[in-house]
Amino acid sequence: MAHHARAKAHTNIALSKYWGKRDNDLILPMNGSLSLTLDAFHTTTEVRFVEERGADTVVLNDQPLDASAAAKVSRFLDRVRELKGVDWRAEVRSYNEVPTGAGLASSASAFAALAAAASQALGLKLSERELSILARKGSGSASRSIFGGFALWQAGHDDQSSYAYPLQSPLHDDIAMLVVVINAAHKPVSSREGMRRTVETSPYYPAWVDDAEQRLGEMKQAVVEGDFTRMGELAEMSAMRMHASMLAAEPPFCYWESGSLQAMQTVRELRAQGHQCYFTMDAGPNVKIITRTSELAVLKRALAATVGEQALLTARPGPGIVVENC
Repeated sequence: MAHHARAKAHTNIALSKYWGKRDNDLILPMNGSLSLTLDAFHTTTEVRFVEERGADTVVLNDQPLDASAAAKVSRFLDRVRELKGVDWRAEVRSYNEVPTGAGLASSASAFAALAAAASQALGLKLSERELSILARKGSGSASRSIFGGFALWQAGHDDQSSYAYPLQSPLHDDIAMLVVVINAAHKPVSSREGMRRTVETSPYYPAWVDDAEQRLGEMKQAVVEGDFTRMGELAEMSAMRMHASMLAAEPPFCYWESGSLQAMQTVRELRAQGHQCYFTMDAGPNVKIITRTSELAVLKRALAATVGEQALLTARPGPGIVVENC
């Protein structure tokens, strides 16, 4: 007998960043974060549990995952199996509409979809909060991809208090994100390694954590009240301060490339001309520009001249998790 379900989850981009863990096993963050789920990038995952023991099989975009990545998926599935009290093997087939490992939040959509599909396949009736907690144990940012639009992941103090929840905002209907793909290749320093190195060696890191928690409250207020300008200012500040902590790590590392700097400068120039746009960056060279829907055409023209039109991807607020039985 097989137990089979499918789930679709979208990526999210943090406006107030999370960087660093205080518990690597449970993925409890040092600080809370706030994100926007996007409609342009998603992962669809099918999970089938077969009532027999054996090794899991994991296929991504019709190719078997390498041993290390497959083992990570199996360890996550062990958590789901434990909730159900079974030891059945799983067959996982996933399709990722996001470049993997390029700082475009592929792990967020991947583990949100995996958590939802696996729990549904085993008949677990998880609430959104419980599903957020489960997804977090695969990838911290996956806790936020359970929800559409804006979501806040509170740091909490233990496993059950660290989860995300949705935020309603007047900005939802008039916000867009222009993704500038500088390099979609797999980044040389993974997010996990980058976080570990920063937490353990950067003298600036304690200041980052203290500041991030304070600014998170300000960001939440700006989003809930619909203050686009303050939201954008805080988003840029969060990204720049996060990357500053990496530059001070030992050895230092930087995800930026020359094209990243060029895109950031273009945003600053357009803003000086009166356009409403702000940039943010995650663990990768790609730049995400937060803007109004009405500003997209101007932004695209300006950036196409420097990076090429093919490097520009447009996104709007995306939906929350969608789950179905197969």
